Amino acid sequence: MPKFSYIAIDHKKKSAKGTVTAESPYAARKHLRSKGLHPTEIKEASSVGEVRGLTGIFRRSSKNQVVDFTRQLATMLQAGIKLTEALSVLVQQVTEPRLRNTVTDIRDRVVTGESFADALAEYDNYFDVIFVSMVRVGEVTGTLEDSLTTIAAFMEKRQRMESKMITAMIYPIILLVFCLFAVIFLTVKVIPVIADQIEKTGQELPWITQKLVNTSEVLRSWRVLIVIAVIAILVFAVKRFFRTKRGAYIRDKTALALPLFGPLLKQRIVARFASTLSTLLSSGLPMAESLRVVAEVTGNTIMNNAVKQARDRILSGADIATPLRESGVISPAIGHMVAVGEKSGELERMLKTISESLESSTDVVIERLSAAVEPVIIVVMAVLVGIIAYATMLPILKYSAGSDIM
Repeated sequence: MPKFSYIAIDHKKKSAKGTVTAESPYAARKHLRSKGLHPTEIKEASSVGEVRGLTGIFRRSSKNQVVDFTRQLATMLQAGIKLTEALSVLVQQVTEPRLRNTVTDIRDRVVTGESFADALAEYDNYFDVIFVSMVRVGEVTGTLEDSLTTIAAFMEKRQRMESKMITAMIYPIILLVFCLFAVIFLTVKVIPVIADQIEKTGQELPWITQKLVNTSEVLRSWRVLIVIAVIAILVFAVKRFFRTKRGAYIRDKTALALPLFGPLLKQRIVARFASTLSTLLSSGLPMAESLRVVAEVTGNTIMNNAVKQARDRILSGADIATPLRESGVISPAIGHMVAVGEKSGELERMLKTISESLESSTDVVIERLSAAVEPVIIVVMAVLVGIIAYATMLPILKYSAGSDIM
């Protein structure tokens, strides 16, 4: 059985921490209450020897299982099976241990009378604010199975977009890693051997070879640890800065201004905004609440601020197109389409059209960028390896010829 770490309050109103073994978080809470403890936080404890980085490796697998869980749950509900019974069946279907424990706890909460949406909200690492909001609407309107079907389709669509971006970057990253490995190997292993042989003859090394020898000495000495430490400190400082509001704003604004990737990033942000808002509106969620949810998942502070301003304008009886246009993320043409959809009462359909158009355009841009980046990396790799080869062969040729070859 899994272990859960907890923070609880005892009968003396003092905080208590510890771990408990139970079948699910719900069972862990029940066990703690039987001991007179009132848990305020319960999380599954990491296994002994677990590496935090491994979580990221299996995160995509968990997302796929969440999509399968959502699709299967919608199918069971459409077939007339009760929610608690459907959740009990799906507990046996989920293979990922943590997700299975999560589904078990959600089922136990629903059995005790808690709403399905409230139970899902406790596990935002699996079920985001969009998921919970649409489930809540489905519970209120009695169309939970339709909401789950829409959620599953939306999640699959979003995963396809992310997969295309990742797939486009795999080959360039492999090329860069191979290039870096080749350069380091030649600099650290080949250049020093040749330099030692030439120096034994009493000849002076060419300047380019000497520079590579100096670089090799740095890479092989303790000084490389200083370089690595400085880089690590800079990376840590930059990441901490980007977590601040000002840092996030500067990061996102700089990213949108990049010459090649900026337009692609803008298209992706706007497509996600349009797709998410269209999906939420189609599920029956009010405009103001839909914009609140969208603001949390835009992934860009500039767009986030624009969506919040649009929500404030809606609450005051104004339009939403103006703050979106002024953000600089949405182009004037798309802003005009939003304004037309808003005035005609067909904003949902217009947003869906915008999303589909941008996704199609994004696919073309990704293909073109991938086609352009790969040759550039190959050329850069060839130049670097060529320089190292030249620096390697030059002293050998000088020694063989007995004269300067420059």
